[in-house]
Amino acid sequence: MDYHPTAYKILELLKQNNCWYETFAHAPVRTSEEAAAIRTGYGLSQGVKAMIIKVKNTGGVGKFVMLALPGNLRFNNQKVKQALSVKEIRFATEAEIVELTSGVQVGGVPPFGNLFGLEVLANPSIFDNEKIIFNAGDKRFSVAMRSEDYKRIVSPKVTEIT
Repeated sequence: MDYHPTAYKILELLKQNNCWYETFAHAPVRTSEEAAAIRTGYGLSQGVKAMIIKVKNTGGVGKFVMLALPGNLRFNNQKVKQALSVKEIRFATEAEIVELTSGVQVGGVPPFGNLFGLEVLANPSIFDNEKIIFNAGDKRFSVAMRSEDYKRIVSPKVTEIT
């Protein structure tokens, strides 16, 4: 199958870093719940969703940041603001996401902000699971890997954001 180039970048990164992983081709999914329903052997809390937000500091300077959290949780605005020392946050628009990720569609964004030059904040509960799974740049393609390998490769700022 022909997936978004980001999927192949992730697989190459995992190979280069000698990571265990497995892949899943599936019908297109947009939500964590839809994905969990078709990912045999993995639960909703093992699914890592990536959300791109735009934040502004007190001086009005803005930047995009990626949040990585389990599929069964929602982020807390106040905790995110506190973790980043910012006063405003909003979701990135679909157009901004497509531009930032070289065309990855909403629902397919992987929690690899490092591939897009984005800082990543990861909720610590991600690492309660030995294995995690996520859409890997395409709504039709998921990758499972060890959570400790994810931490090592992505180097997210691990902080409570839920």
